[in-house]
Amino acid sequence: MSKHENHASAKKLYNGKTFWERNRDSGGYLLKKVLMGWGVSIVRFILLFGMCFMILQHILNKISVSFMTEKDLYNPIVIAIPEHFTTENYRLAAELMTYGESLINSLFVSLTIAVLQIAMCTLVGYGFARFEFPFKKFWFACVIMLILIPPQTIASSLHLHFRYFDIFGIFKLITGDAINLRGSKIPYYLMSAGCMGLKNGLYIFMIRQFFRNIPGDLEEAAYVDGCGMLKTFIRIMLPQAKPIITSCFLFAFVWQWTDGFYSKMFLGKTKLVSTSLARIVDSLGAYIQRINGVKTTISIAYSNCILATGTLMIIMPLIILYLFAQRTFVESISSTGIKM
Repeated sequence: MSKHENHASAKKLYNGKTFWERNRDSGGYLLKKVLMGWGVSIVRFILLFGMCFMILQHILNKISVSFMTEKDLYNPIVIAIPEHFTTENYRLAAELMTYGESLINSLFVSLTIAVLQIAMCTLVGYGFARFEFPFKKFWFACVIMLILIPPQTIASSLHLHFRYFDIFGIFKLITGDAINLRGSKIPYYLMSAGCMGLKNGLYIFMIRQFFRNIPGDLEEAAYVDGCGMLKTFIRIMLPQAKPIITSCFLFAFVWQWTDGFYSKMFLGKTKLVSTSLARIVDSLGAYIQRINGVKTTISIAYSNCILATGTLMIIMPLIILYLFAQRTFVESISSTGIKM
């Protein structure tokens, strides 16, 4: 069969009529429907392309600037492609941030905090979704308040609580003074274990909504087969909740990776990529002064160049993480409903 015959046979549908014959029989409705579908697809493409471009443009600009020398930054001819390509900015940014040590510390802290937060929030979210207990609505309202109230409003209370940490006066009774937990990781781990860490209210809400959408017949069948509550939760419910747990873990890891508030308050003595990036411009000034021997004013463009380079070095591990977990992440977003 020739190419022309294949094309002609593909057009013939519905009792051997071509598209134009069917369009004539419908009074032009078929053509309007097809054109409307094309128009919607084009508008959807333009909107998605515009949104993606708005997000990716800043990253592409940072990538371009990170490979430029200081002369290229002030060259009006150079726009996107560097004239003098260099990787010295990455070496300098890594030195200013002590990137190796900061990266290892951030990986350890973010991973352990994320695992602890998701473990505790999963238990709490499952309890809110499946069990009835006194003042349930009140405690869930507290969870919502935890989402709405920014942590900066309780910064002073957190500082005083962990600066003079005590449990019912026991430590003061034994040692004569309260314990100062400031400057250590213990306060942050305690807050995460108590579901008071970064964004824990949001994780509880998301996990609760997911568990509410799982049919109760699964639990009832497990109870009939002799499973207790804990065994049912571990063997029946947790495998079903893998997508939402993965998403919450990614959120917890990323937000902890880029967090500056809690990290400065509780992990000030630990070198992290987020806190190192916040000080990279000041570190650059001290580095140039140490090299030149005199205090030198650093140009704004070069400071922004080093800052952009450090930003790329921080977000690159997160992009790699999302690439590996993309399938599960998208699945969880599509399967999580908002059921009130």
